[in-house]
Amino acid sequence: MARVRTRYAPSPTGHLHIGGARTALFSYLHAKKNGGDFIVRIEDTDTERNVPGADEKQMAMLKWLGIEWDESVDVGGPYAPYRCMERTDIYNRYIDQLLSEGKAYLSYATPEEIEKEREEQLARGETPKYSGWDRDLTPEERARFEEEGRVPSVRFRVPEGKTIIFDDEIRGTVRFESDGIGDFVIRRPDGRPTYNFAVVVDDALMKITHVIRGEEHLSNTPKQILIYEALGFEVPQFAHIPLILNAEGKKMSKRDETIIQFIDQYKELGYLPEAIINFIALLGWSPEGEEEIFSKDELIQVFSLSRVSKAPAIFDTGKLKWMNGQYIKQAPLERITRLAIPYLEKAGRVTTPLSPEQEEWVTRLVSLYQEQLEYVAQIVELTDLFFQDEVTYGDSAAEVLREEHVPAVLGAFLQKVQEADRFEPETIKTMFKEIQKETGYKGKRLFMPIRVAVTGQDHGPDLRETLALIGKESVVNRLRSVIDKG
Repeated sequence: MARVRTRYAPSPTGHLHIGGARTALFSYLHAKKNGGDFIVRIEDTDTERNVPGADEKQMAMLKWLGIEWDESVDVGGPYAPYRCMERTDIYNRYIDQLLSEGKAYLSYATPEEIEKEREEQLARGETPKYSGWDRDLTPEERARFEEEGRVPSVRFRVPEGKTIIFDDEIRGTVRFESDGIGDFVIRRPDGRPTYNFAVVVDDALMKITHVIRGEEHLSNTPKQILIYEALGFEVPQFAHIPLILNAEGKKMSKRDETIIQFIDQYKELGYLPEAIINFIALLGWSPEGEEEIFSKDELIQVFSLSRVSKAPAIFDTGKLKWMNGQYIKQAPLERITRLAIPYLEKAGRVTTPLSPEQEEWVTRLVSLYQEQLEYVAQIVELTDLFFQDEVTYGDSAAEVLREEHVPAVLGAFLQKVQEADRFEPETIKTMFKEIQKETGYKGKRLFMPIRVAVTGQDHGPDLRETLALIGKESVVNRLRSVIDKG
């Protein structure tokens, strides 16, 4: 059996999209599960839409996710070059072969003629396809068109009356009729190959055994199979993975603002790459058991195309946040602190480089909220109370402060804080015990007024640690402000 080889072939036209990342991941997992090779090839033939540097950025995001490749533009490999526009001589060689065998032809149709033909077919209620009117031009007719200044494209001569059948790893047996396809362009007038031709040549020469890609490519498959057969190449195994829909069940558009769609945006928000990998693996694939949290190595062990669904996958933003939160909880505190510092700095909360004392303070701050974080950028909003000059009180907080026993509790606590030489969680614990003895108030009646007065919130993380991090001076000022307002 041939060594399994899969590939991901992005176009350098923008950022790495969730859908593209999933295609890369599934291709990577299938290759590694079967002891094979994963290749990244840059499909840059759509030169009008190419964005300078987009391929490097997409590959950087794949590396950030932990998706590694065996061959590509950066590491080379036995089938280089891995950038399509550096392979035009190779494509032309095979196009010349098809022309010489009569399996392709020079087509002189202008864009205006093609559009007119399309409109006429639509008007008759027909599915548009190229009629092939210039399939068999005489040398004289070709010469006349060239005298007019027409530059030909090359079209593939689609066999008539042929049923194209292939077994898709996910969709089972799929059939297309060649009569519904129409002759299609394989080389543009400017000499660039089209996607459907270049991808076949590249996949065949690079010995790709499994083409794993999005469902939207299903309609390209019959054209590609015809080219495989015309060139005498072995047809690979196809697997078309389902669409990703938004929460409303609609196909995700790049203008859909309900979903963050690009991997670099998740990185910027402080999502962990292993959480993103875990989440996108479950978009259309399901494991055998109930487990949902998998490391990359575990995914390699359990992944199989047989458990990829035909049905569309729903992008659940809430589930992604939950899953990322699980990974943040399990991550070392030092890692989350390191990720949190740039967000705090951008918000003007800290200035780097941090002194050892500042670093310890920030580490303790992050530890208070690590359990709550859905993504690391939330550290700014969650810790706002530590950086306020004045505390604001909502309705529920103000209601707590109006309770009859509150002045006694706050007064006693203020006195203890002012007298304290050290203001750390252990000393604060001692203060609480002393106040309980002196006032008789305990539990919620003791802790809630202090929390609300100092933080403006009626719930939050460990109160002793919170107070210690706010600091003695700020705690005194906040208590005085409440007491003075009476």
